[in-house]
Amino acid sequence: MNSSITALAKILKIEAPMLLSLDQKMSQAAGKTGTLDFIFNENQKLTDETVAKINGDKNSDAYYILGSLRKTIFNHEVKLKNFLENIQGENIFEKSVALAKQMVKFEKGHFLKKENIKKILLSRPPQHLMEYLGYKDINLLVEKEDLTECFSALRFTESNDWMHETFKEVYSHFAPSDFEEREIEVKVLGEKWHEIAERFVAKKHHNVSHLKEFGVIFLNPIAENIPGKLLRDFLLFLHYFHEVDFYSKLFKNCFNCPDFSGRFQSLLRGDVKEIFEAKDGQWLIVQRYLSKENPDDPRLFMPRVNPESIHWLRGERDFAEYFKKIGDNDLAMWSDLGWVGAFFKRGNFEELLSFDIEDNAMSVVSFMEGRGLEQFFTYHQTEAMWTRIFQEYVGGEENMERFLIDNFDKGVIKF
Repeated sequence: MNSSITALAKILKIEAPMLLSLDQKMSQAAGKTGTLDFIFNENQKLTDETVAKINGDKNSDAYYILGSLRKTIFNHEVKLKNFLENIQGENIFEKSVALAKQMVKFEKGHFLKKENIKKILLSRPPQHLMEYLGYKDINLLVEKEDLTECFSALRFTESNDWMHETFKEVYSHFAPSDFEEREIEVKVLGEKWHEIAERFVAKKHHNVSHLKEFGVIFLNPIAENIPGKLLRDFLLFLHYFHEVDFYSKLFKNCFNCPDFSGRFQSLLRGDVKEIFEAKDGQWLIVQRYLSKENPDDPRLFMPRVNPESIHWLRGERDFAEYFKKIGDNDLAMWSDLGWVGAFFKRGNFEELLSFDIEDNAMSVVSFMEGRGLEQFFTYHQTEAMWTRIFQEYVGGEENMERFLIDNFDKGVIKF
């Protein structure tokens, strides 16, 4: 068995013969060989370079590397916070928006027209939201309030039943004519939403989210002072730009489909096809982190592409490349590390460590919240490695995205 395949299979937690069989099929389909050797060598090269940057070496054990990664996250968050102080804005949230817009560049996307927010609210008056804002007449609310902010708050004022019924009743009637082309919008919710924002952060454990069908990303201005959270959530913010952009492309790709409404609703629900078998040369499309829901899910042991890992790749690259351009090589070190992982000795065992910045930031937050040294996240890295392998087989990032968009409704890419 090829040593590259054996090593990669170990990182991916799958059987080496399965990866060998996949490589044989994909090499034939792609018309080239040596893909997994390239991935293995690149992973090792980036691991060695990163270990050196955090003052480790090939003899360092997992304890040392993990401690160095945590220290690096602490230091880099301080650097980000200090950098934000020099960005224009009334507070750290406005400053974060301004900086993100410098990092991320996009063309316009296809989103539901804003007038549809008014239609939804009028057709399904949200009683709890009206009570929170002090209205008895929905017509007065839609006349006087910022409806984008109101719509952002719905999931934390209304019941799940109300949300499901509204989705079922209203979203089933949307057609391509209800969309328009416009820029992604970012909203920092105002002071009146403070109570709502606190509910959001308490439930989601971060202060940023989106309305991807309307092309909106919103920030809840609730400061979280636990070390690691600023860096973690800023990267999530960048990630959302790419997620919203990706879904805009999916919406547009469905415009000429006879079952547009059903496919549009499926996209917003985040449906994952119940496919539990992948034949040689088949890749599942899984748009969730299944390991968070069930670490024994059989799909975790199959070839797959996770669009989430593409959004993280691009957001983390925006972050690193921005600082590289201004000469900050410390914060620039995280570029193209999202998929990189390696085993290090930990006593009599070996432990997989991720070099993805978000895995590491989340691990620091977990540690600072008192959940112990043992909780080290690797699920972003694992999904990203699968996606990186697929990208190499199909000839690059643009081709990978096209395969995803063209096959998204099927839930599987076949070769």
